[in-house]
Amino acid sequence: MFASDTFTTLPALPLAGVWMGNSPTTTGQHVDFVYDVVTWISIFFFVLVVTLMVTFVVKYRARPGHTEQPSPSHNNALEIIWSVIPVLLLALIFFMSFTLFMDMRTPPADAYEIRVVASKWNFNFVYPNGASSDVLHVPPNRPIRLKQESRDVIHSLYIPAFRAKMDCVPGRYTYQWFEATEPGSYDLFCAEYCGRDHSNMNSIVVVHQDDAAFQEQLNKLSTPPAYPPDWGKELWAKKGCKACHTDDGSSIAGGGPSWKDVYDPAKPKTFVGGDSIDPSDIPAMDNYVMESIRKPQAKIRAGYESVKMSAYPPSLVSNEEVNAITAYMKELAGKYDGPSREEAEAAAEAAENGEQDASTDTAETDSPETDKPETDAPEAGDQQ
Repeated sequence: MFASDTFTTLPALPLAGVWMGNSPTTTGQHVDFVYDVVTWISIFFFVLVVTLMVTFVVKYRARPGHTEQPSPSHNNALEIIWSVIPVLLLALIFFMSFTLFMDMRTPPADAYEIRVVASKWNFNFVYPNGASSDVLHVPPNRPIRLKQESRDVIHSLYIPAFRAKMDCVPGRYTYQWFEATEPGSYDLFCAEYCGRDHSNMNSIVVVHQDDAAFQEQLNKLSTPPAYPPDWGKELWAKKGCKACHTDDGSSIAGGGPSWKDVYDPAKPKTFVGGDSIDPSDIPAMDNYVMESIRKPQAKIRAGYESVKMSAYPPSLVSNEEVNAITAYMKELAGKYDGPSREEAEAAAEAAENGEQDASTDTAETDSPETDKPETDAPEAGDQQ
């Protein structure tokens, strides 16, 4: 029986890897082995049956002057053979497949967990340090457990090279795991039809060269751009907002308002029921954006009644990220009045240098060797 914590390299069968290529994961190698076993059994019996069929057609063909010979109606040995052999083969295939399936559904206890949030039409990967990305980054030679959820409909995370696939179901968590052995980039798809842009719901898995490179990437992901509008634009793509909201004023069929128009003073915000907000009232607009992210159905823009946006709680979009999103919207509308990109980057660099200086000062202060004033001990004759 296969064991998830003791996967070993199986012997390669002839033509191994021809059909789907070699899998760069421990579990994928075992999937390929079972697939090859089934393939070769099928090839063997196909050749056997076709060969016997052609032989019998030629040998017992109709010929002039030939009369039919009596044929046997029963043969216990033959019937036992063609019953027992298929049963044994099916039992072998079932045993290999079932044990492998159970191992693929039972991740190791020390697996590194990455949260997957699927939504129309985007995958968002959240790491233990709070960083997130729309590309899955993993270290090599380490079990990875994906904790999957869906915010709307059923999606399915499929990595063909890893032989890994599992549905993301609304209202519950699903899991799958793998251990990548070869650094590189691999395709990732949604394999469950989920609506209009299902065919565009794809990404990649990046297996880094080593754990140090993976940690470096996590540090980059957890450090947002210094210029808030740049961060907002990054979130627009990473959080899946671009699937329904453009940033150039155009519209998407079945989507929501363009982000370029949100703070545009020439486009008043009128809602179902007759209420409205003046776009020049920046505080009111900021609250409206926050509410639209947290409770999308609280205020529905006129003309967008059919759009059903899912809510984004703070666990998915933090308040700091909402601020970056509003900064990007304001920049699109020419209403951003925060620091320029150069000023923001200079402030971030100064803050980083200040932290380094502070750490250096602290190290010097904590040094065990401190200067102490030297005092001369009084001579015995001076004492009264």
